[in-house]
Amino acid sequence: MEKKSKESEVVVPSPLNRGGGFGGRRPMGPIAKPKDFKGTMLRLWKYFGGEQKLLLIIFIFILFSSGIGLSVPYLLGRAIDAMSAYNGVDFVMLSIVVGILITTYIIDAVINFFQGWLMAGVAQRIVKKLRNTLFEKLQKLSVSFFDLRTHGEIMSRLSNDIENVSTTISQSTIQLMSGTIVLLGSFGMMLYLSPLLTLASLITIPLVFLLTRTVAKKTKVLFKNQQVELGKLNGHIEETISGILVVKAFNHEDKAIEDFNEINNRLCEVGTKAQILSGYIMPLMNVINNIGFTVVAGVGGALAVKDMITIGVIASFLSYSRQFSRPLNDLANIFNTLQSAIAGAERVFEILDEKEEPEDIEQAKDLKNPKGDVVFENVNFGYIEDKLILKDVSFHAEEGSNIALVGPTGAGKTTIVNLLARFYDVTQGRILIDGVDIREYTRDSLRKSFGIVLQDTYLFSGTIRENIRYGRLEASDGEVEEAAAMANADIFIRRLPKGYDTVLAESGSNLSQGQKQLLAIARAILSNPSILILDEATSSVDTRTELNIQEAMLKLMKGRTSFIIAHRLSTIRDADVIMVIDNGQIVEKGSHEELIDKKGIYYNMYSRQFSQSYEE
Repeated sequence: MEKKSKESEVVVPSPLNRGGGFGGRRPMGPIAKPKDFKGTMLRLWKYFGGEQKLLLIIFIFILFSSGIGLSVPYLLGRAIDAMSAYNGVDFVMLSIVVGILITTYIIDAVINFFQGWLMAGVAQRIVKKLRNTLFEKLQKLSVSFFDLRTHGEIMSRLSNDIENVSTTISQSTIQLMSGTIVLLGSFGMMLYLSPLLTLASLITIPLVFLLTRTVAKKTKVLFKNQQVELGKLNGHIEETISGILVVKAFNHEDKAIEDFNEINNRLCEVGTKAQILSGYIMPLMNVINNIGFTVVAGVGGALAVKDMITIGVIASFLSYSRQFSRPLNDLANIFNTLQSAIAGAERVFEILDEKEEPEDIEQAKDLKNPKGDVVFENVNFGYIEDKLILKDVSFHAEEGSNIALVGPTGAGKTTIVNLLARFYDVTQGRILIDGVDIREYTRDSLRKSFGIVLQDTYLFSGTIRENIRYGRLEASDGEVEEAAAMANADIFIRRLPKGYDTVLAESGSNLSQGQKQLLAIARAILSNPSILILDEATSSVDTRTELNIQEAMLKLMKGRTSFIIAHRLSTIRDADVIMVIDNGQIVEKGSHEELIDKKGIYYNMYSRQFSQSYEE
């Protein structure tokens, strides 16, 4: 397993590491600077669209609930005054107050249940919308985006970061609204009961805001780093599990554990710092609030001695001061929690802001009934500016011809077919299909004209029938089975316990490599393409299986323009044209016999392979 590069390193996709649509993954580039808190909040608010009516209902519930909560201290004060009346206990007033209190508590419980129920639905719908938007965006991004990021890091944004946002919305929205109402309401009641006590209670507020601002600044950075490290950890887990056979084959279990522990330790360290720092808020808040409580009690006692206020008013005021300080604590805590959610939202928005595949031109037309005549005219291409991978590549693949691309690893073979399928656009020159520049076709219709069989066959979770039908979703069961028969896959499929309805393990791991290739060929046959791309389709199988696959490929290639990338030169001897690619250029071109007679690069390559096969 390769050691991950440093975070600051950006690895540019290239044929050397199998770039583009048919290649592997590269380490992710540098993390973009986080956006501002306010901007991200405003952007997140747009996803609340369509939920305004329910939010209004929730707000009304919160108003009622908060109003009930604000009435309780006042009623308790009245009850205390009723019991401490100079002419004896006022049992009538006491009974009324107790009855009202019991009723308000019951109503408050019912309202809290319904507002929580409604808010949970709102939060889930908002997050579903955000998750759908992100997944749709991923489908529209260019291949280069996925070349520069690990799968686990992308999955972390789609799952962990969005779940973080979901939790915060469902838990913090009600607290934010109710806290604001209680804060203002308590302050109003405190002014009503005693302006002098209110002035005494405000002494601690500057300390609260100073504490909140100081801690929030530091926790924002820590929570951002925590999400970044979590993404790296997920990427390492996904990569290690996907390549577990390679890990075991090279006895790298200890190395995998070491790398995991290194990332996990960093995550633990930054997560611990974030939690400890955010945990400072509540104890410090309690100290500040208790100081304020003591000041209010002392001033209130002095006023009561002078008969300026009653004991009941002091009791009510102390309750209101508690209610006033609690929202301050909650709001500070909510703001701290929001740091984590906003950090997650920023990472989601980073992907949403990524540049998508170029839009089809306004006059783009559908590629209908393609014949498969392909022309490359002076094509230059580089994954980065001023560093060309292909240099002045020109050739003509006639309709129905078989074109073989051979050459050393990294020469540019895969890049040629990547450009043909428009996974990337040429830097200079043009590519024509049936006499028209491929950029003048809609990308959707262009790619529908291709059938692709790769060296590393990818099968989705589901049944064998569903995987073959992926080539053409509207195909009938009969058409699926006919395609499998043409691909020489029908026999082994019917031997399976459930035949075509056999459920595949992840990536088809319960099938052999040859069987997976046959399913990939069946999928391509079902799509009925005009142009075929066969990228090392037989390099990972034994000789006997290779013959079976080649027979299926010959059926697939019949009457279709085919581009075959191969290292086993024996498999492309019958190709109409063999092009030798080296250093991004076509250095030789011709049939097998013509190239052998030239005694050039192809001759040397073929002779080496032939002698090796003979020795074996």
